[in-house]
Amino acid sequence: QLATLVALNINSDNADDAGKQVAMQVAAMNPIAVNKDGIDSKTIEREIEVGKDQAIQEGKPAEMAEKIAMGRLNKFFKENTLLSQPFVRDNKQTVEQFLNTTENGLTVSEFKRFSLS
Repeated sequence: QLATLVALNINSDNADDAGKQVAMQVAAMNPIAVNKDGIDSKTIEREIEVGKDQAIQEGKPAEMAEKIAMGRLNKFFKENTLLSQPFVRDNKQTVEQFLNTTENGLTVSEFKRFSLS
């Protein structure tokens, strides 16, 4: 059993339809935040450290490890933040792009995902 709630910044018929599709996105992809600003600094620091460690273990020079870690952090954001995720109904665009094509300025204020096990 799974339920999702999505709050949008605009109230209109187009926004209602888009909200339903974004709620399905949240159910399917399980993002951890709306955007990267919603991810706590400890998680970001941990991802950077893991990225650096992996790069060094792969034999990359220490000065390159930072850049590699930042690239992996950007990938983490794309996979785990709702607005940056590829839209499940059309993976040629992100959720943010889908919302903007639906209605200019439309965005997600917040979301909740509930799972009963």
